[in-house]
Amino acid sequence: MCIRDKQYNSESAGTGIVISQTEEELLIVTNYHVIAGSETLTVTFCDGSSVEADVKGTDSEHDIAVIAVLLKSISDDTMSDVRVATIGDSDQLKVGEPAIAIGNALGYGQSVTTGVISALNVSSSTVNSSQSSTAGGEDEIKLIQTDAAINPGNSGGALVNANGEVIGINSSKIAGNTVEGMGYAIPISDVSDIIHNLMNQKTKHKVAEEEQGFLGIKGYDVISESAQRYNMPTGVYVAEVIDGGGAKAAGIRKGNIITALGGTRVESMSALQKELEYYAVGEVVEVTVAIPQSDGEYAEKTVEVTLGKATQ
Repeated sequence: MCIRDKQYNSESAGTGIVISQTEEELLIVTNYHVIAGSETLTVTFCDGSSVEADVKGTDSEHDIAVIAVLLKSISDDTMSDVRVATIGDSDQLKVGEPAIAIGNALGYGQSVTTGVISALNVSSSTVNSSQSSTAGGEDEIKLIQTDAAINPGNSGGALVNANGEVIGINSSKIAGNTVEGMGYAIPISDVSDIIHNLMNQKTKHKVAEEEQGFLGIKGYDVISESAQRYNMPTGVYVAEVIDGGGAKAAGIRKGNIITALGGTRVESMSALQKELEYYAVGEVVEVTVAIPQSDGEYAEKTVEVTLGKATQ
C-alpha cells in the first residue's frame, strides 16, 4: 500500500506492510524516513481508496515506524482485500535464494520486482557512505542486499521470499552510473521486537498548538559525531532547566541527556519538539534521560513529567 505524507506543502511517498489488525485499528509498518517530518499521513490501498493515518510509534535509529488507520474509516469492499502479512525468519536466509520486492515505485502505485538475496549482514554504515536513507547508529542493524529493483517509493515495503513471507523491509538503494542492482532491506527478525513495542504504544494525535505541553528545558543536539567523541548517548543535552517547569519537578537536571519521550527515541531538539506536538498541557509523559556517572559513563532513567505551559 502507498503511504503519502505532506511535509510543509510538499509530498513524499513510500510503502507500508499491514502487520496487525486490532478491534479498532489496522497497523502498518514502514520506514521512519518515509513519515519523518510529516504534517499529515494518507494511506492509499490497492483499490485506490485513501484514508488518513496516525503515528503509533517510531524508532528513528533503526528506521522503523508503525502507523495506524481506524477500521471505521475503511470501506467493507477495501477491507475484503486487505490481508495481514505473514512474517518469515530472516535469520534463515541464504545467499542466492529468491527475493521479491513489493512497493510503490516512484509513487506510481503497486509494483513488484524480483531477484535474489545478493548478500547478508551488510553494514548500514557502509551503505550510508553512498546515500543517506538507511538506518544506522550505535546499535546498527545489518542489512539484506538484493538485486531486486528498489526505487524511491519502495521504502517501507515488503521484501518477501518464495513462500510470500516478509523477510525484510525495503529501505534503500545505492544510486550511481557505475552501480546497478544493489538494493537493501532491514531484516525482519532483527527488528521484530522493536515493531512489537511500537505496535503497543498509544496512537498519537496532534494537539492544537495553543494546547501543547512543554517540558521546561533548553537544550541542544548531541549528534552521533559528538556522542562518539565524548562517549555520550545521542539525544538532547539539557543546557538549562526552567524554574517551575515539569522537567525540574521530575528531577531532570542540567547535564542530563534526554533520549526518549513517551517511549519514542529522540536524537535531536527538533525530534523532541515534534514528539511534544502529541501531548497537551497537564498530561503526564515518560521521559528517558541519560545521567552522567562518576566513572564517565551514563545511566538511563525514566521519569514522569507533568507538562506545563510555554510561559513556564
